Amino acid sequence: MWPFSTSARRDDRGDPAERWAERWAERDLALENAPWDPLADPDDDDFAFAGDRHYTSHRQAPGVVQPGGWEPVDRYRRGWRRFVPQRARNRSRLWWASRWIAACLLVFILLVAWLAVTAPLNKSLQPIVPPQITLLAADGTPIARNGAVVDEPVRVADLPPHVIEPFLAIEDRRFYSHWGIDPRGLARAAFRGVGGGSTITQQLAKFTFLTPEQTLTRKAREALIALWLEAWLTKDEILERYLSNAYFGDNMYGLRAASMHYFYRKPENLRPEQAAMLAGLLQAPSRLAPTQNPELAARRYGLVKNAMVAAGYITQAEADAMRVPATDVRERDALPTGTYFADWALPEARKLSEVGYSRQTITTTLDSRLQNLARRAVERAPLGSAQVALVAMRPNGEVVAMIGGKDYGQSAFNRATQARRQPGSTFKLFVYLAALRNGWSPDDRISNREFTSGSYRPSNHNGRYSDSLTLREAFAQSSNVAAVRLLQQVGSAAVIETARDLGVTSPLPEGDPSMALGTSSMTLLELTSAYAGIAANAFPVEPRAFPVAEPGWLEWLTDGQSRLGSRDLGEMELLLREAINTGTGRAATLSIANYGKTGTTQDNRDALFVGYAGEGPDRLVVGVWIGNDDNSPLRGITGGGLPARIWADFMRGALGARAAPQPTPSPDPRGPVEPLDVPAVEDIPLGDGRRIVIRNGEAVLVETIDGVEVEVGVGGENGLRVDVDQEAARARAIERARQEREAARERLLEERARYEEYLDQQAEIVEGQQ
Repeated sequence: MWPFSTSARRDDRGDPAERWAERWAERDLALENAPWDPLADPDDDDFAFAGDRHYTSHRQAPGVVQPGGWEPVDRYRRGWRRFVPQRARNRSRLWWASRWIAACLLVFILLVAWLAVTAPLNKSLQPIVPPQITLLAADGTPIARNGAVVDEPVRVADLPPHVIEPFLAIEDRRFYSHWGIDPRGLARAAFRGVGGGSTITQQLAKFTFLTPEQTLTRKAREALIALWLEAWLTKDEILERYLSNAYFGDNMYGLRAASMHYFYRKPENLRPEQAAMLAGLLQAPSRLAPTQNPELAARRYGLVKNAMVAAGYITQAEADAMRVPATDVRERDALPTGTYFADWALPEARKLSEVGYSRQTITTTLDSRLQNLARRAVERAPLGSAQVALVAMRPNGEVVAMIGGKDYGQSAFNRATQARRQPGSTFKLFVYLAALRNGWSPDDRISNREFTSGSYRPSNHNGRYSDSLTLREAFAQSSNVAAVRLLQQVGSAAVIETARDLGVTSPLPEGDPSMALGTSSMTLLELTSAYAGIAANAFPVEPRAFPVAEPGWLEWLTDGQSRLGSRDLGEMELLLREAINTGTGRAATLSIANYGKTGTTQDNRDALFVGYAGEGPDRLVVGVWIGNDDNSPLRGITGGGLPARIWADFMRGALGARAAPQPTPSPDPRGPVEPLDVPAVEDIPLGDGRRIVIRNGEAVLVETIDGVEVEVGVGGENGLRVDVDQEAARARAIERARQEREAARERLLEERARYEEYLDQQAEIVEGQQ
């Protein structure tokens, strides 16, 4: 009975103190005979170290030993048991062994779970680098090839022994006997320098799951993953995955790709000396590749043969009879690994390609004919030291031509997709379209007077102003003060909303009046896509490098694109026609319907022309940019000059359009007609690459003949004179000679390839007959 029970409280017989003492004694006696003691919970007294002699209860005086107390603890003065509670010190060895086994099993389970997450087995079935992708133009012409050469995986069962043995001899002689880690191999590598310290399984773990960093942590993980692979895969499966992913130099990954590259043979048909040569490359593929360093490759080949003799795969006599094999490298084509268009399209191509070892061939939207026309138009332009970019796309966003700079070999920076520059007056498209969407008309008037007050005072080119202009005239003449006033009346929020609707994602500062003049930077591709939205009357337009199926009527209804009303679209195109036919873009005028806008930034740092022409499926939207990479001012280049002429030159070749006759400008009775985006001196285009320039009172006829500018001057003090750009002519002659050499080389390579193919066919016929 417990001391505080209800019956005890009701018992009033005798002295209460005696009754309480009696009940405490009864409880202690019951606890002594129990298999466990609830009062013996571990406390500070349980952890008795040397010098502690007795167990002291919380209710007894120090030094008094009660029946049932603990024995002295002198026997555990030393050893690990002195750190555990006294009640656990007398446990048997079997009890402790079971606890240790349980802890090890728990750690093993956690390790297996960690490896299953960080090192899934299916990852070793995938190539360790992205496989090669060949990009084709829309007509099937190869334009670029990028990525590593990765071929189909090999099967150990299909390989002859003399192909496998060199790899085992030089890389992991006891591969079939160890469990992923070879202590003898590590010792041999440390003391003799022969072979590698890592096993084949460790190497597979390293280049499949880990980074190449040289740290103890990485080596520990490598060893753990090697044990994991050995536990779940057979030896042949490990060897197959190793041979199918190892790097052999020259951008070749896997035994199949390497054997075809170096010896033009399938791995199943390799001769012993060829297999030994390939096995020697694995130590340092880039340095030992026979195409790069044949002497080092031959020296390594000798070490492989010695390792095969030591392993007992061949005799010394057989090793001496094995000569250094000759390589048979066949360059089937000379496609560039990158172009401006290919670099832009490749990330999307990786998403479209299948994951695996096979090489991929993907057709793009690039039109090889239009790309060549764009390249020639840029090459003919007298750019000097300036850079150039050109983007041509269909109204649905399919990019058909792209120039990202003058020379990809010198600079792979794509100025069409990566450079963020100010669009200048080409941004006025969004300002005027926002006004039209808010009820303005092309014949509404806007003030063209000079700003004389306020903190921001934009000015017109050459300082010419008038009382007012219609929106049509202001847009054609690219009046800066009119554009700023129009933005203030429409509101910057409406202009930003219009730009966003057309697909502009670059930052646009709300409330900044200078935004009307194109001070917010964006890429040429982004700007051209916005103009494509007007050309297609469906926006936003997403530029793409790969064709997509034409949407059906249901997809057309639910495509999420917006469209302008017929009135707004007609009035916007009226403004674009005025700008190109009678305004600042006259140098780009064609004989067919064309629409466009010029743009020149402050201090002539950027010059642009963006527009579209053509009808139906042949309609093209083209943007041209010229500038310096260091953002320094251009010399005499404005949006209405050289960019407009490049645009027209490309469009004439692409659409077969001729240059339209130039109208005679008539003065505006309400104010001067001001070509704000062209130089003050007239630069009159005559079509077909010819133009007239007035220089110091002299009329100069400029004509481009085969990419070389020829100037014929009439007037002045010298009468008639003819100047030829000698440097350009010399460069053109060198380029023509280079092209002829390249064409002859390609013909020679094609003939050689056909002849070697014929020899291979004959050899196969002979082997089949034997």
